[in-house]
Amino acid sequence: MAQSQYTEENIRSLDWKEHIRMRPGMYIGKLGDGSSADDGIYILLKEVIDNCIDEFVMGAGKTIEISIRDDKVTVRDFGRGIPLGKVVEVVSKMNTGGKYDTRAFKKAVGLNGVGTKAVNALSTYFRVESNRDGKSMAAEFETGDLKNEEFLEESSRRRGTKVTFTPDESIFKKYKYRNEYVERMLRNYVYLNPGLTILFNGEKFFSENGLKDLLQDNNSPDDLLYPIIHLRGEDIEVALTHSKTQYSEEYHSFVNGQHTTQGGTHQSAFREALVKTLRDFYGKNYDPSDVRKSVISAISIKVMEPVFESQTKTKLGSTDMGGKLPTVRTYINDFVGRELDNYLHKNPQTAEAIQRKIQQAERERKELSGIRKLARERAKKASLHNKKLRDCRVHLDDMKSDRRLETTLFITEGDSASGSITKSRDVNTQAVFSLRGKPLNSYGMSKKIVYENEEFNLLQAALNIEESLEDLRYNNIVIATDADVDGMHIRLLLITFFLQFFPEVIKEGHLYILQTPLFRVRNKKETIYCYSEEEKREAVHKLKGKPEITRFKGLGEISPDEFQHFIGDDIRLEPVMLDKAMSIEELLKFYMGKNTPDRQEFIIENLKVEVDLVEENQL
Repeated sequence: MAQSQYTEENIRSLDWKEHIRMRPGMYIGKLGDGSSADDGIYILLKEVIDNCIDEFVMGAGKTIEISIRDDKVTVRDFGRGIPLGKVVEVVSKMNTGGKYDTRAFKKAVGLNGVGTKAVNALSTYFRVESNRDGKSMAAEFETGDLKNEEFLEESSRRRGTKVTFTPDESIFKKYKYRNEYVERMLRNYVYLNPGLTILFNGEKFFSENGLKDLLQDNNSPDDLLYPIIHLRGEDIEVALTHSKTQYSEEYHSFVNGQHTTQGGTHQSAFREALVKTLRDFYGKNYDPSDVRKSVISAISIKVMEPVFESQTKTKLGSTDMGGKLPTVRTYINDFVGRELDNYLHKNPQTAEAIQRKIQQAERERKELSGIRKLARERAKKASLHNKKLRDCRVHLDDMKSDRRLETTLFITEGDSASGSITKSRDVNTQAVFSLRGKPLNSYGMSKKIVYENEEFNLLQAALNIEESLEDLRYNNIVIATDADVDGMHIRLLLITFFLQFFPEVIKEGHLYILQTPLFRVRNKKETIYCYSEEEKREAVHKLKGKPEITRFKGLGEISPDEFQHFIGDDIRLEPVMLDKAMSIEELLKFYMGKNTPDRQEFIIENLKVEVDLVEENQL
C-alpha cells in the first residue's frame, strides 16, 4: 500500500471563523432545519439572548425586544452596552468577553468566549450595535468577515446592545424558525427571571411567580393532585406537584437561567432529596420509584462558574456551587430537606394527598411486579434476537459524541418500510423499530396494558422510559407511516399511546411525524421530490415538457437509495405539539373517545380535503 506524504504543506491553521464553520457541531450541537427545539438556529438565538439575560441579572435593563421576520433575527436589550472600543473583538475574537471577569458577571449562563462568535461565523449577515455613554458603535459582518464599522461620537439612542443576524442557509438547510419553539424558550427565560419583560414580534412575555407559573402554564389545573408547592432560596428555586393521571416523572431543570434538558448533578440531587425528605417526614422507607411516580417539578439553581458537559449546556457537570458554598448535592439536599419539611407541616392536606399518592403507587407497583418481570424478560429476549429493534451506535448519554442530539428512532409499519429505512439509515444515529400491524387503542387503559401488550412493552423498553424521561434512549422519536388513511390511523394510535402513558415525551418536544414525498417528478436531467400537489405542479412547470410523474403509495415502494434523501440531511419532520387550549384528557377524549358531534364536525371541516386528496391519488 502506497503511503501518503506528510509534510509541512499538510499542516494548516484555521482562523476562528473557519474552525466554527468547519465544525459547527462542536459549538452549537446539531444543525437541523428548525423542526426540533434543539436545532442550531435556536441555539444561535439563545446565545444572543443569554447575553441580554446576564445584563438583566446584573440589574441593567428590564426589557428585551426580539423580532424574527423573513429569517432575519433582531435582539435588542437595554443593558449597559458593550464597551465601544471592544465591540468588534467581543463578537469576532475567541476567548474575549466580559464574563471572564467575575466582578462584572457573577453568575452568568456561561463564558462569553464562544457564543456570539458562533452566531457571527454561522450567519450570512451579522450586525452588532452598542449604545452607551451617549455614543454608538456598530459593526457588520458576513460569515464572520468584518465588512463595515460605524462610530458615532454622539447618539440619542437608549443604552444597550442590538444584534441582527441571518443564519447561513448553506449550513442550516431550508431552515425555518417555528414560533412555538421560540415562545417556549422565551417563557422559560421569564419564568427564571421574574420582573423581566420580553417582547417577541409584539407579543409580551412576563412572569410574576417564576417556576410556579411554569408548572401552571404547562399543565391543566384539573390534572394537578394538589396546589403547587413553591420554594425559594437565595440561589435556588423549586416548584413541585403530582399529576393525577400521568405515570412517569417530569422534571424541568435550570442552571443560571440555562435550560438543562438532559439534567445533570442538580437534577439528580433534587430527585434524591425529594425521596429522602418525604421518607423522613412520613417515617417510612418508601421505595424511591413510588415517591417520585407522577411527580411534576422544576428546579433552578445558580452556580459560580458552572461546568457543563457540552458547549450547548444541556447537562450540568458541576459538583460544587462555587466559592465557599457546599457541593451541589449537599446544598440541594439541605434546602429541600428544610423547606419542603416546613411546608408539609404547615399544609397537612397537601401532606396527606402526597402520602395517598405514594401508597397508591406502592400498591400498583406490587400488583404489576410479576407482569413487569415477565415483560422485561420478553423485551430482553426480543432484543437479543433483534426482531423488532435495529439500534444505532451512538447513545444519548454518550457525552463524547457531538451527534447524541441526532439520535433518532423511526417507528415504522410493515417489513418493506422497515427494510427500506434500515438499509438507508445512518447506523451511527438512526435506529428502527418495526410495528406488527396496527397498535392497540390505549385510550382509557391503565399502565398494566403497556406490559401485557407486546408492541407497547417492546417500544417502552426500546425507548428506556419506564421510570423517567431522564433515561430516554433517543432524542428524536419519529413516526414513519404511509401517507394514507391507514397510516394516519396508526399515527393517531401511537400519539394516543404517548399521550396516555408518556405525555412528557410530547411536552418536551421529542415526538415527530416523518414527512415523505407523495410524488417524484423527473426528466433525463433532473429529479424533484414533491410533498404536496402544489409542489408537484411547480416541479412539472419547472421541468417543462412531459416529465415522468410517479405517485408513492407507501413507504415500502421507495427504494433504499431514494430513502437516503428523505432521512438524511434533507429530512422533513413535523413536530407533534400539544394544544394548550385543551388538557391531555380532553384531547384523548376528543380524538379517541366515542364519536361526538364536535369531532364529526372537526373531521368534516379539517380532514375532508386531505382524505379526498389521499384517496384520489390512490386511484
